[in-house]
Amino acid sequence: MTEMKPVSEATAVKAPVLPDAQTVTEVKHWTDSLFSFKVSRPASLRFRSGEFVMIGLLGDNGKPLLRAYSIASPSWDEELEFYSIKVQDGPLTSKLQHIKPGEQIILRPKPVGTLVHDALLPGKRLWFFATGTGFAPFASLLREPQTYEDYDEVIITHTCRDVADLAYGRELIENIRQDELLAELIGEGFADKIRYYPTTTREESPKMGRITELLKDGTVFSDLGIDGGIKPETDRAMVCGSLAFNHDIKAILEDFGLREGANSEPKEFVIEKAFVG
Repeated sequence: MTEMKPVSEATAVKAPVLPDAQTVTEVKHWTDSLFSFKVSRPASLRFRSGEFVMIGLLGDNGKPLLRAYSIASPSWDEELEFYSIKVQDGPLTSKLQHIKPGEQIILRPKPVGTLVHDALLPGKRLWFFATGTGFAPFASLLREPQTYEDYDEVIITHTCRDVADLAYGRELIENIRQDELLAELIGEGFADKIRYYPTTTREESPKMGRITELLKDGTVFSDLGIDGGIKPETDRAMVCGSLAFNHDIKAILEDFGLREGANSEPKEFVIEKAFVG
């Protein structure tokens, strides 16, 4: 006869049913097409702010369906945050957008990526160029102490179609400015180094236009009071957006004399090629 054991709190906890399973702790839907979520962090996971991991769910065929997602939380955080677009017929996001706290996702604990401080030469001013959910790695880096130790000024540009699409980034920066823990961790006044430059391309907003065009015609520099544009001696940049956006920003930065770097060969700017969206 099998011995019957009472169900305790410990034995009632469900064992992971997914490979490399992590538990969803929070989900927030920003718009009909954008959401963010947090999951538990594997105890052994170490990553550099700005890196990405492969996450996903089981596909209809029972095999893991994975995509590259930048970690939006900083390297010191106890949880992992992600920021995602919703694609109604997308193999992964059509399912991922419906996750709820307590459910599980697959997370392969092997972080990689080029949007890290190690891939840039020392400089004085750091530019983050993002479109859409390409803001995610910069959400990590904006809460990373090294960002403010290494640079006197941090400019984050975020271009989206509509005003509502800017909400995640705008709220995050507002929270950073008021975060007492970050001030204690990084140092009082660190947030004064942040300069936030959001633009929209479809809906009316205080600043309209593609950041690429605003760079080319000098509007960005006049708005921010920067003389002489971007200089290879002092300016560094990180880029995360669609393939077309990455290509256009790359050309603009190279016209300013900056060179593309990598983990193995630091230069003046880096691009996250794994992200498309």
